[in-house]
Amino acid sequence: MIRKREFAFLLLIVPALLFYLIFYLYPVVSTFAHSFTDWSLLKRSVHFIGLENYKQLFHDDVVLTGIKNSIIYAVIMTIVQNALAVPLAVALDKNLRSKNLLRMVFFAPAVLSPLVVGFLWSYIMSSLDYGPLNQMLTQIGLGSVNWLGEPKLALYSVILTQVWQWTGWAMVIYLANLQGISKELFEAAHIDGANGWKTFWNITLPLLVPSITINTVLSMIGGLKVFDIIFSMTSGGPGHATESIVTVLLQRAFTDSQLGYASALGVLFSLFVMVVTFLQLRLMKRWEVS
Repeated sequence: MIRKREFAFLLLIVPALLFYLIFYLYPVVSTFAHSFTDWSLLKRSVHFIGLENYKQLFHDDVVLTGIKNSIIYAVIMTIVQNALAVPLAVALDKNLRSKNLLRMVFFAPAVLSPLVVGFLWSYIMSSLDYGPLNQMLTQIGLGSVNWLGEPKLALYSVILTQVWQWTGWAMVIYLANLQGISKELFEAAHIDGANGWKTFWNITLPLLVPSITINTVLSMIGGLKVFDIIFSMTSGGPGHATESIVTVLLQRAFTDSQLGYASALGVLFSLFVMVVTFLQLRLMKRWEVS
C-alpha cells in the first residue's frame, strides 16, 4: 500500500511524466506508425502501405544527396573542430596574461544563435562586391570566390562557418579536463627530460580521451542533424548541393505535404544516428581502456 509521503512524491513526478508522454513518447510512436502510411495534407484519408515509403527513400536522389552531405558534414566538422580545439585548449591552459580574454573571444561565437551566425557569414562570404572576404582576397590579388553559389564549394563553406562557431565550445570542455590533470605528472615528465611533444603525446592526450569522447560524439550528432545554419545560408542550394537529411525531411513534410514519407525518413534518420553514436562510443571506450 502506498504511503502518503510516497504518494506525494508520485504527484511531483506526474507533471514531468505527462510532459514526457505527450511531447516525446507519443510523437515518436506516432511518427513510427505514420511511416507505414500514405499520410498527406492533400488527402482526407490515410492508408497503410507497408514498406513502400522506406523503399522509395533509397530511390530518391535528393534524399541520398542529403544523407551523403550530412555524413560529409559531420565527419569533416568533427575532425577539424577537435583538431583545432585540443591545441587551442592546451595553449590557453598555460599561464598567459591574456588567457581569460582569449578564452572569452574563442568561446563567444558558441553563444550566438546559429541563424544569426548563418546570416552573418552569408554577408561575409557574399560573392558581390561588398562581401568582406572577397574584398580582402581581391586586394591581395587572389580574386573573388563564389563561396555559397558554387555547388562544389558551398557545403565546405558552411562547414567552415560551423567550425568557427563551435571550436570554442569544444575548447572549453578540453580546458575543464586539462585543469583536472595533476601538474605533478608534467613536472615528473620535465624532470625525466621529456620535451613538449612527448609530454603532450604520452600524458596530455591520453588523459584527454574522456573529453575527446564527449566532443566527438556531440560534434557527430550535431553535424548529422544540422539544419538551421544551412537554412540561413543556402536553404539547401545551389541545386541541392548543401541539402542535409533534416532539410530534405522538412521539405518533404511541409513543402510537398508527404507526411508519411517524411516520417519514414525521420525513423531511418533516427536509427542511423543511434547506430553511429553507438559505434562511436564503443570505439572511444576501447581507446579509453587502452
